[in-house]
Amino acid sequence: MNGTNDFYIRFAERSDVPLVLEFVESLAEYEKLRHECVATEALLEESLFGAHPAAEVLLVFEGSRAGGRATPVGFALFFHSYSTFLARPGIWLEDLFVVPEARGRGYGKALLGRLAELAGERGCGRLEWAVLDWNRPAIEFYESIGAEAQDEWTTYRITGDALRQLSQM
Repeated sequence: MNGTNDFYIRFAERSDVPLVLEFVESLAEYEKLRHECVATEALLEESLFGAHPAAEVLLVFEGSRAGGRATPVGFALFFHSYSTFLARPGIWLEDLFVVPEARGRGYGKALLGRLAELAGERGCGRLEWAVLDWNRPAIEFYESIGAEAQDEWTTYRITGDALRQLSQM
């Protein structure tokens, strides 16, 4: 980690839902996709802490845990995937975001490091994510830590009316 700032990472708790939503909305702004973001506190609370949690969140804080003097500076939202070829689970990193004023201090790398540690603890065979093709700073960062683009794969998505129509076929 660059600099002398203390930091810590912890799993999000139910009381952190407003903070998680703030990070999600900030990420949507950064990715120029705010118009697609319909997340609410209620939706996040149900999907993260309801009867069947769909994802988990790590939060990174700058400063000391002691005395409550830490500032939230980023998050990673992830869930388990599965590889039939490896016959093992994986971790899919859906979102990684560090507030602009805290970038370059090692928080993104620390979040990825913690995810890699979790992958090992949970017997996962891989850690994967997607990045927008125009996001050169993120691409350069990921490549600097040894990540490789999977150019032979094309992601497909079906949503909205098309998803409803497919469900009725």
